[in-house]
Amino acid sequence: MLVLSSIYWFILTPPILQPEMIWQLIGERMSEGNMMYRDILDDSGPFSAIVYWILFVLFGKSILVQKIIASFFLLLQIAYLNYLFNQYKSFDETSYVPAFIGVILVHLSFDLLSLSPALMGSTFIVFALGQLFSQTVLQKEGSDSVLLTGIFSGIAVCFHFPLVFFLPYMVVIGIIISGFSFRQLLISLSGYLLPILICSVYYFWKDALSDFIYKYILTFRTADIYVHVRLRDISILYAVPILFSFLGLFLGAIIRPLTVNQQKQLQLMMFFFVFAASSFLLTNRSAPYQLIILLTPFTYFISMLFLSLKRGHLYNGLSIAFVVLVPFVGWGWLTVQTLNDELRTYGVFPNEQHQITENKKILVLSDDLAYFKNAKQATPYLNYHLTRDLLGSIDNLHEISQAYKNISLDLPEVVVDEDGVFEAFLEKVPILKQKFQKSGKYYLLKSK
Repeated sequence: MLVLSSIYWFILTPPILQPEMIWQLIGERMSEGNMMYRDILDDSGPFSAIVYWILFVLFGKSILVQKIIASFFLLLQIAYLNYLFNQYKSFDETSYVPAFIGVILVHLSFDLLSLSPALMGSTFIVFALGQLFSQTVLQKEGSDSVLLTGIFSGIAVCFHFPLVFFLPYMVVIGIIISGFSFRQLLISLSGYLLPILICSVYYFWKDALSDFIYKYILTFRTADIYVHVRLRDISILYAVPILFSFLGLFLGAIIRPLTVNQQKQLQLMMFFFVFAASSFLLTNRSAPYQLIILLTPFTYFISMLFLSLKRGHLYNGLSIAFVVLVPFVGWGWLTVQTLNDELRTYGVFPNEQHQITENKKILVLSDDLAYFKNAKQATPYLNYHLTRDLLGSIDNLHEISQAYKNISLDLPEVVVDEDGVFEAFLEKVPILKQKFQKSGKYYLLKSK
């Protein structure tokens, strides 16, 4: 893990990602006493925001610390999956092969090593999967694992909303494979709703419940996806794991006979793959890290392949191909993207034009987040795509006055307005327009 990750961070040196910059700014804004959704306009999960807040308070804007914490989450997932497959006899032999495969898989793209909401949320989905395994194998009548399945899945949604797709997964698997009774199903659903209700009560207490509901739960994520990485490139990165997973699914199931419990586990993981892939439909950013949840079924199917084959030329050839191809495709893709300067829509690349915002409070109405490199976020409007939709659709006095209040209480010294969103808004609020002087695509706060 250390060797493969070091090649990314110390040799290929990828840039700070735009999502990483957003996550840092969330932590900074929350450390100043601002509340998520009411004072910070972004659709990151509430539990993810808490993690970024704690990390900023303790370590500031340290990308290295985020990488270390991300590695902890990854290793936790890998170790737990290896334990899970050995504990419930998913394969005929006990081994560290699943753990080794997991370590290789997390290096298929450099952004999988980032501390993303998808990574943190998927960790709790893996914990929920462990509880489903215990139900499938042991056929327990107790309610503890049923309740924990729901709680872990609910926590995952509070980290990363697209993981809501695992609610129907939990219901389908619970009824069809694990044999949940109606009482167990209700217990599981109650556990699922518990973390969400806790968040709702907290925001209600802070008079921000409507902000939480409309800006996180009901945010329409499919209309305006931020395309950081094209679907073609994502397909290239995931091609090798998909190929080996299909080999494991078909060859592994054919070569060795499966016990009844192993057949149930195979069905469980096949459904898992389908629902995990479906979660991509609700992602707001098109990037490889959004599919990190797929590493769980990949690990299972590829382990099935290697633990089913007998030692020989085919086994050796496939092993070498897997160990070499997965990280080399990721390293090669990053190198090509860097050489062709195609990471502009994904990374943060400060240059001379961004010096205008240095050491200033700013509002950025643009996809170029390099303006934040040495600046502070002003106003609640952090997520440009949500801000553009919000300011562009204002058509009544109440909404205009609320936006005016948000901006006037935390006046930015520089506004970056690449698409004319701020200019159109100022036409509706002449009193605010008098405070700014336009200079190209920038609005500069007039000195008092």
